[in-house]
Amino acid sequence: MTNMADAIARVALPLLAAKMTQSPSLISFVGVLITLPWLLAALPVGVLVDRVSRRTLMVVAEAIRLCAIASLFAAVLLDAKSLPIVYVVALAMGLAEVLALTSGASIVPSAVPKARWEPATARITAMEYLWKQFLGAPVGGFLVATGFVFAFGVSGIVYAIGMVLLTLLVGNFSPKPAGGAETRPRQPIRVEIREGLDFLWKNRLLRTMALLIAVMAGCWSVWLALIPAYAAAPGPLGLSPRQYGLLLTCLGVGGIVGTLLVGRVNRLLGRRWSMFVDIIGSFFLVAAPAVLPSVKGSAIPIACAAFVAGVGGTMWTVNARVIMQTFVPDHLLGRFNAAYRLISWGTAPIAAAVGGLVAQFVSYQVAFGLFAVLCALLVIPYLRVVTDKALAAVDTPRSKTASAEG
Repeated sequence: MTNMADAIARVALPLLAAKMTQSPSLISFVGVLITLPWLLAALPVGVLVDRVSRRTLMVVAEAIRLCAIASLFAAVLLDAKSLPIVYVVALAMGLAEVLALTSGASIVPSAVPKARWEPATARITAMEYLWKQFLGAPVGGFLVATGFVFAFGVSGIVYAIGMVLLTLLVGNFSPKPAGGAETRPRQPIRVEIREGLDFLWKNRLLRTMALLIAVMAGCWSVWLALIPAYAAAPGPLGLSPRQYGLLLTCLGVGGIVGTLLVGRVNRLLGRRWSMFVDIIGSFFLVAAPAVLPSVKGSAIPIACAAFVAGVGGTMWTVNARVIMQTFVPDHLLGRFNAAYRLISWGTAPIAAAVGGLVAQFVSYQVAFGLFAVLCALLVIPYLRVVTDKALAAVDTPRSKTASAEG
């Protein structure tokens, strides 16, 4: 439900901004603000996730989203919409995403045995892509074509349903203390933040994965920030809202296919090559609009590149989540996830801002091409660090992994 509402809002927000300005940098600023909280708030949120029930924090995130969308719904209904209102709502949505995703990523190990982490994570990831891209994006495009009042109204209703469903989730989702102790003295926030950062930075595999994702997330952020202005009318491709929604759907289709393939590819080729698909997909995602002419017919190969990126994105996501669940103790999951995403996703707002400025003052092709080159350079560090030997512990029983860590 949350991903469906997110998809509708993420289609509607930049398209609403595009109705008020044709400046690529001002439109892309919506994408900057949605991702900015990963840079500003991830670390303190990580401490919070390791102190408070993770389900409660997810409910709070839903409430923030609901209030933000309700305020924009009222502004559109009363014809009081403006770019500053859109920007404030985008920032609130980004903050709620940090809270929800950091909390949600920390729940699986406490609810599912290690032997089922991979299929459980794959199914969760499949549901995310199914509702956020495959179904949510075209529904968002259809609702925007009907009217922004309908788009934001439906999004708000679905957020409310998601909040109710979360309250029905049964179980204890408070973080487990270190070493099985019933209580653990709380350290100052700065000390707990440093614990998460230190754990990430001292593990070569996890550190390298975070830095690789920093570049790939930048590529995705640039694409998501620029594609509304580039693809939707009156942009160069001139797509209607429904056609634009279908373009985004290709990401979701690829994502679902990726979750169906990840287990088989892992068994046939290993996790290393399964995750490598994400580098290929991220490269094609930004390379396609960089090299193709700015005409409506280019939408089809751009959609195909988005499909490949979706496949690679979920194959990386499933494997990365299982890897982190294997190496990171439960009492550190919140802070580790926050530190990991600060490094890996913290580049997203910066990349979106840079891409918007380059598109504004040079061209869309140069903006996309710059990040395609950066993505291609990832091949060397990936093959050197993400090896079968480094990943071997992921497929060992939990007890053996714990002994090795000890």
